[in-house]
Amino acid sequence: MRLLWVLLPLLPVTLNQPTNGSDSLLWGVYRPNLYFGIRPRIPQSLMTGLMWFSTDGYQSVSQPRHACDQGDGLNGYTWTEYDAREGGVQVIRDGKNNVKLTTQFLKVPGGQHGGSWAARVRGEPMNPARPSRISTVFYLGLEGLGGIDMETEENENGLDEPATFIGSSPELDEFRIRIVDGPQNFAIVAGPHAKSFIHRIGRTHYAGFRAPPGNIWQAKDTIMQNIIKHATEVLQPFRDQQADLPDASYTLQLSDEIYSGSNLYAMQKFFDGPFQFDVFFESASAKQKLGPEILDEGIAALSTSYNQRFEQVFPVPESYQTDSIESVKAFSKAITSNLIGGIGYFYGTSIVDRGFAYEWDQEDDDVSDSSENAGKGTENGAKLTEPRALLTATPSRSFFPRGFYWDEGFHLLHIGEWDNDLSLEILKDWISLIDEDGWVAREQILGEEARSKVPPEFQTQVPTFANPPTLTMAVTAFIERLKRLSVGPSEQELGMDYGMGSQVPLSDVQTSAPGGRYIESPELALEYLRSIYAPLKRHYDWFRRTQRGQIKQYGRRARSRTEAYRWRGRSQLHVLTSGMDDYPRGPAHAGELHLDLISWMGFFSRTMKHIAEFIGETDDASGYEEIEKAIIGNIDDLHWSEEDQMYCDVGVNDDDESYHVCHKGYLSLFPFLLGLLPPDSPRLGSILDLLHDPEHLWSPYGLRSLSASHPEFGQGEDYWKGPIWVQMNYLALSSLYKNYAAQEGPYQAQAQEIYQELRQNLVSNVHKEYERTGYVWEQYDATTGQGKRSHPFTGWTSLITLILSEKY
Repeated sequence: MRLLWVLLPLLPVTLNQPTNGSDSLLWGVYRPNLYFGIRPRIPQSLMTGLMWFSTDGYQSVSQPRHACDQGDGLNGYTWTEYDAREGGVQVIRDGKNNVKLTTQFLKVPGGQHGGSWAARVRGEPMNPARPSRISTVFYLGLEGLGGIDMETEENENGLDEPATFIGSSPELDEFRIRIVDGPQNFAIVAGPHAKSFIHRIGRTHYAGFRAPPGNIWQAKDTIMQNIIKHATEVLQPFRDQQADLPDASYTLQLSDEIYSGSNLYAMQKFFDGPFQFDVFFESASAKQKLGPEILDEGIAALSTSYNQRFEQVFPVPESYQTDSIESVKAFSKAITSNLIGGIGYFYGTSIVDRGFAYEWDQEDDDVSDSSENAGKGTENGAKLTEPRALLTATPSRSFFPRGFYWDEGFHLLHIGEWDNDLSLEILKDWISLIDEDGWVAREQILGEEARSKVPPEFQTQVPTFANPPTLTMAVTAFIERLKRLSVGPSEQELGMDYGMGSQVPLSDVQTSAPGGRYIESPELALEYLRSIYAPLKRHYDWFRRTQRGQIKQYGRRARSRTEAYRWRGRSQLHVLTSGMDDYPRGPAHAGELHLDLISWMGFFSRTMKHIAEFIGETDDASGYEEIEKAIIGNIDDLHWSEEDQMYCDVGVNDDDESYHVCHKGYLSLFPFLLGLLPPDSPRLGSILDLLHDPEHLWSPYGLRSLSASHPEFGQGEDYWKGPIWVQMNYLALSSLYKNYAAQEGPYQAQAQEIYQELRQNLVSNVHKEYERTGYVWEQYDATTGQGKRSHPFTGWTSLITLILSEKY
């Protein structure tokens, strides 16, 4: 049952807002870099955030919790349920400060400006035998046009009533924010020097600041400086008298002052033991006052609705064997919730250098021409671009809170199964970033807040550098969902025939699934695909133009004289543009060819063919099909090593002769991973043998990125030199499931056996590590299976949910 209908008795005036429209996606926890931060999808608007620290002494104030940081050492922070259209529940375990925080966020539809929302912050001791004395700070700030004021009367000793703010902006119109204490909150009343501070104990303390434009994101620094300054002044007499210091909760307080023209407000509370407070954002156009009952009833209804729907969308088939099915289901639900709860809205400038190129790229005439065209009318050197906006899932809230091109395609596979239209909103934002030349930056580091989390050497983007075109996977998945789920035309009609002109009137379409308008309306689907086709085609042409490889030189022979590719922007030790940063390659050379890139271009060509067929561009579809065939032929002609019985990169030696650069690992599997080989390919047997060999890629925890027998296995940075990556294992499982285990061929039985074993191994290990550590990880150790590097990594590691439910 949908949440809206569950809450009908509570929401008598809110039925005029459709739950499937983009309006239901206006508000969200779109500041995923924070443990809890709410904002709308508006470039300059209202932003909120939560901070907390312990007052059991003065030490914790030096490390307030605010932005997600692995250095905080939290025991875990997990959205147990989260839906982008309704809200959700997050549990944060902070063992160092002995508090378990639960943050609840609930959207309340109504009015003309994205509706209202309510949030609840609840705390309780993790260990009841230890003190749990917490100070929370909830802040709200307004960027851009408009204003915000505290309506509650100021008091130099703090507030003993709910704090109320009124504000307005062009996009949100008028609104009201109220912060209300729960029924059973207690402050520390018997600490040292309590009598001296009795007039301030148990009150809400506050401050208002004038934040410069673009600086609301630095609220933590501003707020903490105010708290430290106030405490320093209050503590000075005690230091002069060499007396015992007062309890920290009496001094580490905001100043209870508001500057004229403030656009940033902080509200601080102090608790001893369990606590709760609510925040209500009420849009004036909704004409409805919210109260605690909306959260009491609404969150319970949301949880019931979410769990019922999750069981339907992502069931765990009996084919997955486990003794802890309920734990596995809860795990699957949590990583899905964290993926969607990790979606962020970013707005700001990027840094782009249109003139940069490595020497081996400069020597390539094609690239030089492309660089000149890309930089025409501009000076070389890093420059700030015009600000852009992006809705995107983030790989890791703590370590990578920004948009990554090659991660996003995998994110959208998962998001699209849960909420198709949300995935299309994100995809549309990414496609809007494609420039006139067809380029889109592989990292979207938009604005100063995003740049603050990125080392300077990685901030600048270069318009000749690519990334695996995984956005095409999201388009392919959308078309497959249309064919599988549409209530309109048949699968044949959804192909070229439908694109030639058949339409289903919008009035005949009944919307039932959340985020399913484009699935249930072929007309909308056709309109959407037509809208993205031109920029995608421009992007495709950019790849074929700028990443072209050489065939005529170095004595190479292939059936196509045009289809060969290499990544621009590599260094001698890294090919960051490939996504597999330190995977072994040959020496950098203008004549090298890269197996993974030509495979991605084969997949890209196939996707463009499918889109062109759908929208009726029959001539284009035929052209893409010819290119796809040429690419697949050249993969065999250029990249297959008969001696090594594997696919390889191609390099150029000191004698200007072409040779195969063979390193057994993920790279060797690419034509198989992307389903470019027919089931009866004579190459397939060797690939499956390599994949299943424990001396090379096979492990009890998933496929290793590099052969365990390779001399560089586990060496250097050890990033792509052995560790197990979930998204690459997903590609292997998907290809096995849809192609080689499903279709008749000489290796079908072997593919079926490998599929079952690999799925069991991968899921079991990621779940085991989640239970052990409280997190999913960026990668997993190739010999022990233990989680490694950044966490939580609820980006493509969340693909485990699709693998469990066999949604490929």
